[in-house]
Amino acid sequence: MNSTPYIRRHSRWFERILLSYFFQFITGGIVLVVSCAIPIWGYAFWNSNDPNLITSLSASLIAFSISTFSLRKLFRLPGSESVSYILPVALICYAVPIGLILFFRTTYSIQIFLVGFFVTLIWCFAGFFLGRRYRLIRYAILPFGSISELELSHGAFVKTLSAPDLEGQRYNAIVADFNSPMITAEWEKFLAQCTLARIPVYSEKKIREFLTGRVKINRLSENIFGSLLPSEFYEYIKRWIDIISAIVLIPFFFPIFILIAILIKIESKGPALFIQPRMGFRGKVFPMLKFRSMYIDKKGSGFTNPEDDPRITKIGKFIRKYRIDELPQIFNILIGQMSFIGPRPESFELSQWYEKDVPFFAYRHVVRPGISGWAQVEQGYAAEVEGMNVKLEYDFYYIKNFSFWLDLLITFKTIKTILTGFGSR
Repeated sequence: MNSTPYIRRHSRWFERILLSYFFQFITGGIVLVVSCAIPIWGYAFWNSNDPNLITSLSASLIAFSISTFSLRKLFRLPGSESVSYILPVALICYAVPIGLILFFRTTYSIQIFLVGFFVTLIWCFAGFFLGRRYRLIRYAILPFGSISELELSHGAFVKTLSAPDLEGQRYNAIVADFNSPMITAEWEKFLAQCTLARIPVYSEKKIREFLTGRVKINRLSENIFGSLLPSEFYEYIKRWIDIISAIVLIPFFFPIFILIAILIKIESKGPALFIQPRMGFRGKVFPMLKFRSMYIDKKGSGFTNPEDDPRITKIGKFIRKYRIDELPQIFNILIGQMSFIGPRPESFELSQWYEKDVPFFAYRHVVRPGISGWAQVEQGYAAEVEGMNVKLEYDFYYIKNFSFWLDLLITFKTIKTILTGFGSR
């Protein structure tokens, strides 16, 4: 055993300070205040009686803090560390306080908001690119267990140890299979020394979930079932978000509903809406609404082929590509049968079939089904049992990590798919 003391990555005092969110927030906040206030009120801006100093500057500082905090939360989710999220997060964080100021007719300065917005963007972009090399997680894996370097290489540096020694290298964490019978007393002592050096030791299951965004379902114990219970508090908050969003969006979408319904009726005979029984929240069947995208007088074989299916109409291909066919489900959301984000509901017949072959399939009904979900943006369409097993792993990860930040990430990925027509669905 090497007697050299182990050092955790980024454990030096200057690293802990410079890489901390508190330091980044304070320094960024100072830059924002100086950039916004000094050009208007001078160096003694705090002596000004201008009401904009309180409203606009305070709102900009709040928007900046929420933007940086939100991005920090998002970047900790699997496959989310993308520069493309900086602009939409900053836009949302500035749009909300500006909207409230306009609603309450409070005095404000558009110059402060514009300068604050661009300072926020520059600060977040600079932090993203400058800190890229420091955010790369370094894992050391014990050479026992079922996990491999390839499985963990999703946005991380991984090295399999050949001996119980870090060889002078610094790592963020050690990954081990604690159920392996090959872990000797020497390896156990090594893990203890890593823990004493404040280097966290994680189970391979935990790290695999963190990097892949999936929860393995071949072995689910009672403890795992307990951890899969979603937060009742966020479930309540999310329900109100769904209701308010649906009420706001229905008037804007209604003209689109009329136009799409007319185009469907012109191209082919049959109703504009397709209503199908789906398995929903807590296993209750509900009628899910969709715009009809197929001919009613053509029959196919087996599952729907999303790429090339003769049953799909011309307008159907378009509305499927951009997910416009899902828009009527906003009424399912309004009455509480669905949510904007959640596991995609399967048909009643398919649900019964999957429950025979896929273990724990029914557990995905513990949360409200959604128009879009984690499995849809990460995996896409799946019908066969093997594909459904993978989809269920994504659904279980969503349930286990049921949170506003994961919903926000799914929303961004869904909007990207809608706007571009590309991506998983």
